[in-house]
Order: sequence, then C-alpha cells, then structure tokens
Amino acid sequence: MTSTTKKHRNFVGEPMGHKSVRDLPGIGDNLGQRLENLGFNKASDLLAKFLQLTQDHERFIEWLKVNVGANAHKAKLCTQCLQDWCDNNL
Repeated sequence: MTSTTKKHRNFVGEPMGHKSVRDLPGIGDNLGQRLENLGFNKASDLLAKFLQLTQDHERFIEWLKVNVGANAHKAKLCTQCLQDWCDNNL
C-alpha cells in the first residue's frame, strides 16, 4: 500500500460489501454526489468501472478527472485504493 491514511486502511482492510462510493479515499461529499448522479452509488460500482478499464491507472484517473471533476491528487488516491483492494481481495 502506498497510502497510510485511516480511510485507505479501513477500505482496503475490509470486505467492500455495500460501502458508499464516499468511503473511498479522494472521494468526499462533492465528488461523491457527482458519482452518485452518474449512477455510481456504491464503491463496488466504481470498482466495476476500474475493472472495465482493465485496472489501467492512467485511463481511470483521466475518467475521474473528465467525468467527475476530480483533481489529479484525489483521482490518484481513489485509484491506488481500488488497486490495493484488488491486490488484497481478487
């Protein structure tokens, strides 16, 4: 894991279940609302998009920036967390 934030550790260290998209590092209330408006309500919805883009970090980061308005830092935090979750759980 490249991040040691509590939010990152909590997300990666537990089953995804029905966690909100807002539980992902880099995704707060504003970005969470934008994702929900696009139909990404649960973290698993966003994981599906990440997997659809074949875990390509650059493509996923760009998708978050273009479609949700995430800045590069927040997009990277989210992407790395999803990658770490995949590494631990898939």
